[in-house]
Amino acid sequence: MPDIAEFELRVLLGVLRRTGDAYAVGVRDEIVERTGRDVSIGSLYITLQRLERKGLLRSRLGDPTPERGGRAKRYYELTRRGLALLRSECRLTQRMWAGLGLVPDER
Repeated sequence: MPDIAEFELRVLLGVLRRTGDAYAVGVRDEIVERTGRDVSIGSLYITLQRLERKGLLRSRLGDPTPERGGRAKRYYELTRRGLALLRSECRLTQRMWAGLGLVPDER
């Protein structure tokens, strides 16, 4: 599995939460809503491209829409590798938090 930065992890989670409707602005809104932190759209686009190059995301162009001046949105989805990485990161994070008394331990 490739190393992944915290922001890359948030972007992958944002794409997963927006399954079927994961375009850049929607992913940004998801991250902002859930973290309370602003995200520059430029850094998001760069990260989406990097995650696609790493093989963790794939993208497709949607149909052009009149409200966007005929421009198509680019939609993102996790690859199998991306989903496997998220599962691995989740297990790792749970093990790191376990036993510290800050979150309930799994039984």
